[in-house]
Amino acid sequence: MLRKTRIFLASLVGIVMTLMFLDFTGNVAEAFGFLAKIQFLPAVLAGSMLVVVGLLVVTLLWGRVYCSVICPMGILQDLISRLGGRGRKNRFGWKPAHTVCRWTVLVLFVGLIATGFSAVAMLLAPYSLFGRTVSTFLSPLYRWGNNLLAMLPESVHDYWLVPVEISAPAVATTVTTTLLFLLVAVLAWRGGRTYCNTFCPVGTLLGCVARFSFWKPRIDTDRCNGCGKCARNCKAACIDPKAHRIDASRCVACFDCLENCPSGALKYTLPLGKKGVETTTEIPKSGLERRQLLTLAMLLATGGTSLAAEKKEEKIKFDGGLTKLVPRETPTRTVSPTPPGSGSPEAFAQRCVACQLCVQGCPNHVLRSSDGLKTFYQPQMIFTQGYCRPECHHCSDVCPTGAIRKITESQKETIQIGYAVWMRDQCVVLTDGVPCGNCERHCPSQAIEMVPSDPTQPESLKVPLVQVEKCIGCGSCEYHCPARPQSAIYVEGTVVHTEKVSEVQEDEIGNAA
Repeated sequence: MLRKTRIFLASLVGIVMTLMFLDFTGNVAEAFGFLAKIQFLPAVLAGSMLVVVGLLVVTLLWGRVYCSVICPMGILQDLISRLGGRGRKNRFGWKPAHTVCRWTVLVLFVGLIATGFSAVAMLLAPYSLFGRTVSTFLSPLYRWGNNLLAMLPESVHDYWLVPVEISAPAVATTVTTTLLFLLVAVLAWRGGRTYCNTFCPVGTLLGCVARFSFWKPRIDTDRCNGCGKCARNCKAACIDPKAHRIDASRCVACFDCLENCPSGALKYTLPLGKKGVETTTEIPKSGLERRQLLTLAMLLATGGTSLAAEKKEEKIKFDGGLTKLVPRETPTRTVSPTPPGSGSPEAFAQRCVACQLCVQGCPNHVLRSSDGLKTFYQPQMIFTQGYCRPECHHCSDVCPTGAIRKITESQKETIQIGYAVWMRDQCVVLTDGVPCGNCERHCPSQAIEMVPSDPTQPESLKVPLVQVEKCIGCGSCEYHCPARPQSAIYVEGTVVHTEKVSEVQEDEIGNAA
């Protein structure tokens, strides 16, 4: 019953978390976002001490159940291992712990975070690796399938399914994710939980606590016949049948050994009974009866399948009819803007685990994966396909680490993440001698004013004048600018985000004075 319950719960968590990274509507992330927030590393970076302490207490009581039921990368490894072992029984065996490798990786991981290279450290973080894997390999297929299905109702002018854009990730990020996933997949295919017990920093840390766990698999030496079947079915390679010893620091509480022991010598229990002989007290049955399990499954399934996207406003790409529409190049910025709620680019880089949850769910197609060394695979704001709408705060709702703190719509309208910079030699008003004004018309904060290009001639063509104190850095001007290959106006990020005073607040301050 323990093993079946573990498989059932792990399957639900794995399916729901996969849908979280696939769903471009954000419905699944909003409903089940708590699963991302109870992941160990995101909880540490978010400062959620209640979650961290809770996970440590769970590990101290019942061992590394987190690795078997909550961690999506652990669940994925179990799936790969099961596929690799089809038709093959008793394929594992006892192996000594790679202690030096485990602690070297953990120290290196902590050192990279402490020195500002947290994005590089996250390459080995299990939750982040799972998110990048799903985003890189499954998300394009999921979106392609959505677009294919959307063609059918669209042919009869029904738009209950909306086509979405499929953006190709950078080559560097794709290659890195592919290599890391292949490494983990090969290790899982051949040896089960090798990644968890050798390279995973979270597994090493939790293993230190699990060593002292109260409930754990224990061997009754009086009943053990020395067949070694438990060790040959242990995907963590942590059971030494000759010494009758189980390495609790590597045991992931999968309960496979309990089911495969022919003599009933293995029990998941407290350390009771005389020395060398563990108690044979029956384990209480799980409180979840079959009918309750089915009910829970139906509830999760109905919540996870509510993915029908609401009809979105058709996005129009303005070229102004002024210049030939050619592929747009991303401008070179001194400081790259980061999402509102992140505080500053430096703080954002330190706390972001690069899980891609905000990238996959960004409805405005602004967030893309970075290929820079210190921000590798972390979200960066690109305004070639859209702009950061003031009324949208989806990224702050789904971020599990607090790298993007939760903000309201009214707060977002006052947070300045950057400011617009006008490039005179790129503007079509001066290069082509035609009127434009796209940037002014589409500025949501009214930070751009059109003024005569020649101050001495009021009737001359008008060019934009940016009022930096009003600009919030949303990128609407950059997105709507018709100039190519680079926009004549672009967003330069600020080192520290500031909250500007709104007009209503200014009036209140004036009245109070």
